[in-house]
Amino acid sequence: MAAEYDPTNIFGKILRGEIPSHKLFENDDVLAIMDVMPQSKGHCLVLPKAPSRNLLDASDAALAKLLPAAARLARAAKAAFDADGVFVCQFNEAPAGQTVFHLHVHVIPRYEGVDLVRHGAGMADNAVLAEQAEAIRAQLS
Repeated sequence: MAAEYDPTNIFGKILRGEIPSHKLFENDDVLAIMDVMPQSKGHCLVLPKAPSRNLLDASDAALAKLLPAAARLARAAKAAFDADGVFVCQFNEAPAGQTVFHLHVHVIPRYEGVDLVRHGAGMADNAVLAEQAEAIRAQLS
């Protein structure tokens, strides 16, 4: 039996405004934020507002809103940091690497010859995240 969605997860708290985040854009369906434990300069996330643990239990309607938002964010992040590429990924359940059980998509700018930092290696400086968020928001407008 699959586990049920737990609304007390950190992304649920961010969506409810209980925890601050560096917002990039928001609409009725999704919220895009900076990842506080980035693997690369400009690493950000897209969260659907509809509650689901991951892709496996998400509604088709929520998924239909998520991918266009991730693509929009990927284009903006790539442009903001003159990245060589963008890695877009999503994990489903702990054995696959999922650590927060609210569906989310990682948008990670990639740079030729630069390895990714191990996820969870540490929190980014808040001022750096604010600066990066502003650069991405400028590309979104």
